[in-house]
Amino acid sequence: MMLLEQVRDSRWFRIAWQSAAALGVVLLIVLAVWAWYSSQESRGLAALAEANVLVQQAERPENRDRAIKALEIVIAEHPRLSALPQAAYELGNLKYAAGQFAAARGAYELALAKGASGALRTLSAFGIGYTFEAEKNYAAAAKAHGEALKGLTPKDFMYEDIAMAEARDQELAGKPAAALEIYERLMRDAPAGRRAEAVRARIASLKSRPTK
Repeated sequence: MMLLEQVRDSRWFRIAWQSAAALGVVLLIVLAVWAWYSSQESRGLAALAEANVLVQQAERPENRDRAIKALEIVIAEHPRLSALPQAAYELGNLKYAAGQFAAARGAYELALAKGASGALRTLSAFGIGYTFEAEKNYAAAAKAHGEALKGLTPKDFMYEDIAMAEARDQELAGKPAAALEIYERLMRDAPAGRRAEAVRARIASLKSRPTK
């Protein structure tokens, strides 16, 4: 008994006891935060699932407006949702279809800012270029499509489509030499690609133009 009392009264025992108590408090906080996050994530995913039902029905303008509003609510109320990049990308597509190109661009940029990766990252970056193209800002469109190509290889998803878009924008911006350079690079990178015939046609067309 005396030894037990001495241990209890020792400085190291008190430190160990206090440390264990503090660790227990931290563990409870972590569990509480995890439970809160899981609850928020579940609610956000449920809200996104409901919004996606409307997205599937968005071909008609009145349904599109409802889908846009539903996605905007999901994004506003669940800013930490793991699927937020997907929600932002879908919102961008709907805004683009509605002719709201600047708003669509903002949604695509949000998807990228929130960590869109893989194919979603590529599609969002591609979409940004298309919003500029729809506004006839071809120089900005070419730059955006060039940014979308960064980090991609000829074997990657949509590489050829994005390179073709960049070259087309350069043509529309009045820069045929820059366009030709992109087409020729694409032919070197993907000589047997599914867009190879179209690329060869554009190269031939540009080379046949009289030089000034």
